[in-house]
Amino acid sequence: MTIEEKLQHFYDTSVAEAQTEAENTLEAHKKSLEEMLEKHKESRKMDAEAQIKAETENATREVNKALSAEQLTLRRDWTAKQNELRNELFVEVKNHLEDFMESPEYQDYLCTRIQKAREFAGNDEIFIYLSPEDTALQRSIVAKTGFTVEISGEPFMGGIKATIPAKNILIDNSFMSAYEKLKKEFKFDGGLSHE
Repeated sequence: MTIEEKLQHFYDTSVAEAQTEAENTLEAHKKSLEEMLEKHKESRKMDAEAQIKAETENATREVNKALSAEQLTLRRDWTAKQNELRNELFVEVKNHLEDFMESPEYQDYLCTRIQKAREFAGNDEIFIYLSPEDTALQRSIVAKTGFTVEISGEPFMGGIKATIPAKNILIDNSFMSAYEKLKKEFKFDGGLSHE
């Protein structure tokens, strides 16, 4: 082999080795870049999932906050409406009481209550009172029951009150007591509370 052939052979071998080495280096670099790309994709995917989770939790919190605020507003409105309806209802009840007090049945009612109070007292002394609103009925009630009734110093919307001093008993059949008790115990979830 001549020097020129040897040089050509050396050149070809060196170029082939350099080319193989370059291809191997390029392949290794390409593989390294692909691994880096996969790691980067996985990292970005995890970051995106974490961000989606954080945004979802934040959105859920905001929705819950808005829902709570709306529920509070609804409760306030509902309570205000209940109070308005309760007041209207009890104005109507009071009007019905006033209508009843103007009727002839009211005198019968008073006479019945007086009779029951006297029966309850038995032989004990009893004092029976009418509300000042019923002053005009006093004579008629005394005539019908045959029992002296007095006019109370404090108004109680009708009905009667009675005291039995010997037993320290107050009989309160006044409309005001019944009205106030009913108003206090009234509930919109079915009427009266039974506590």
